[in-house]
Amino acid sequence: MIQFPRLKHTVTIGVTAPSSGIPEALHHMFRSTCDKMEERGYKIQCHQTVWTQMKAKSASAKVRARELMSLLEDSAVDLIIPPWGGELLIEILEHLSFQEIKPKWVLGYSDTSLFLLALTLQTGIATAHGPNLVDLRGEYWDETTKMWERVLKLEEGKSITQYSSTNFQKEWQHNNPSPCVFHLTEPTEWKTVGNKEVVIEGRLLGGCIDVIRHVVGTPFGDVKRFQQKFIHGGKLIWYFENCELSATDLRRTLVQMKLAGWFNYCSGILFGRSAANHPVGGYTGEDVYEDLFKELEVPIAYDLDFGHMPPQLTLVNGAFAKVEIKNGKGYIKQTFKN
Repeated sequence: MIQFPRLKHTVTIGVTAPSSGIPEALHHMFRSTCDKMEERGYKIQCHQTVWTQMKAKSASAKVRARELMSLLEDSAVDLIIPPWGGELLIEILEHLSFQEIKPKWVLGYSDTSLFLLALTLQTGIATAHGPNLVDLRGEYWDETTKMWERVLKLEEGKSITQYSSTNFQKEWQHNNPSPCVFHLTEPTEWKTVGNKEVVIEGRLLGGCIDVIRHVVGTPFGDVKRFQQKFIHGGKLIWYFENCELSATDLRRTLVQMKLAGWFNYCSGILFGRSAANHPVGGYTGEDVYEDLFKELEVPIAYDLDFGHMPPQLTLVNGAFAKVEIKNGKGYIKQTFKN
């Protein structure tokens, strides 16, 4: 069965960098992030890897794995949120003792999503795909982002519904700070292949497709075992966000996942907004979605609120979800049940 952690009212956040740390030039920015969170009543424990970055990673794989495990095992730490993602989290997976991990929320996205998915697949512990710590440094949180607290405080057996945002951010404007971090200027529209109204139910699994694709065919990507052991053959709703892949690379990745059985017992697939999906020879991201729809014959929705074009929902790997999309708007209702 799925194990759902739950936050207490007084929360200590452990901050570690299992992928990329903060370069020295941005230390001041991240210190202000921690200050903002402490003003909101959180206790912040930043560990050594947060402050180091060299050759595309915060530290060696063993050092990153050891620090992450120490926070997972520390009963004084209630929640783990990395500062942001990165590139090489995959290096630490073989150095983690998954079966020794007890239920505790880990929140993040981008490269962090690889650990989130691996942890849920290996142990049945629910994990949360949502904002990184740097995304929470604003004077206030937008309506979509701020749901992370309510989701992580949800009691087992209860449900929570998140709705499509009103507007999203088209591009980052780091030289033009916003009180809520993001510049939400573009109208949000959730889309479906065929422009059809869809209703999808199943267990959520997913993450940044750029990185989670690399555990296909490895012990860390054993979806079949997860389905049999933890959800008793139940249906899956996959959610993917594309950071950098071209349309053809995305297509190759999805075909590989299909051939590996990741889409067996799949009730639908959700794609987040993406600034990638670069066309190749006239082949576009929309073409990828249509081809997948024809092959799997399940609902395919895209431009949803998650990924590198904020704001984003907090999606829980392992939660039972109902997704409904109609006329460009929609909601995702998550239930913490076994």
